[in-house]
Amino acid sequence: QVQLVESGGGLVQPGGSLRLSCAASGSFFSINVMGWYRQVPGKERELVAVITSGGNTNYADSVKGRFIISRDNAKNTVYLQMNSLKPEETAVYYCNVEGTAWNTRTRFRSWGQGTQVTVSS
Repeated sequence: QVQLVESGGGLVQPGGSLRLSCAASGSFFSINVMGWYRQVPGKERELVAVITSGGNTNYADSVKGRFIISRDNAKNTVYLQMNSLKPEETAVYYCNVEGTAWNTRTRFRSWGQGTQVTVSS
C-alpha cells in the first residue's frame, strides 16, 4: 500500500499564505504524477495543481500566478505553496499520487485524508 501524510493546513487571513506538504511512503516502483485537489461541501472535488516526475506542472486557472506546486523526488514529497489566499478557497485539500506498484508493476492512484484550509479573518 501507498500511504500519504499531509500537513500544513490551518487558519489563515485573506491575503495570507500557507504551504502544504504531502509525503508518500510504501511499496511502489515509481511515482509519476503528484497533485493537489480541493473540495467544499456540496461541490465536486476539483484539481488545483499537478506535477510530473520531470517537473512539468498544470494549474487550475483560478490559482495561476498565486500557487506554486513543487516536489522533492528524493523525499517522495509534493508541496503546494499558496499565496494571496482568498476566502472562497476555504476547502479540504487532498493530496493525490499516481505511479507504478512495486510488485505488480501496475498503475495505482492514492489519496490522502485531506487537510483543512480555512481563509478567514
